Amino acid sequence: MATNEMIDPDGYRANVGIILCNVAGQVMWARRIGQDAWQFPQGGIGVREDPQEAMYRELWEETGLSADSVTLLGKTDSWLRYRLPKRLMRRNSEPRCVGQKQLWYLLQLDADETSFDLTVSRSPEFDHWKWVDYWYPVDNVVFFKRRVYQCALAQLESRLPGAALRRD
Repeated sequence: MATNEMIDPDGYRANVGIILCNVAGQVMWARRIGQDAWQFPQGGIGVREDPQEAMYRELWEETGLSADSVTLLGKTDSWLRYRLPKRLMRRNSEPRCVGQKQLWYLLQLDADETSFDLTVSRSPEFDHWKWVDYWYPVDNVVFFKRRVYQCALAQLESRLPGAALRRD
C-alpha cells in the first residue's frame, strides 16, 4: 500500500469511482487485465489530492480520457463504503486497510469512442471495455461491491442523459 494513500481511523481507504455514460444512458464497463472481472474505473485519493482532481487523474490513467473529453453530471452526496473480504485484506500493512470509502462521479462522454486508450498508464488496469445498460453492473460486479454500486447508481440516476424521458 502506498504511503500517500488516505486511510481513515476505521481502516477505509479514500477512493473515487467513475460512472462514465454515453448519450444513450449506457455506462462503460471495463474488464480487469488477465481476469474475468468487470467493474467501473476507480482509484485512490492521494493525501494532498482533492477528490475531483483524483477522479480526473484516474479517468486519464484508466481510460486515456482527459477532462475535456467528458462532462461532469453529478457526484454522490457522501462516502459509500464497502468492506473487503478477509482473504483480500493485506495482512502486513500499516495502517490496516479493511475496505474502501468512495465518492462516485457520473460523467458523460463528449469525445468519440476512439479517444479511449486503456494503455496510457505504466500499469494498465483494464484490457477491454463495453457499453452496458445502466443497472447491469449491480448484478455483475464482484459481490462485495454490489451494495455500493446500487447506492451510487440510485443517487446518480436522475442526472443520466434522458432520465426525465425514461421516467414517464
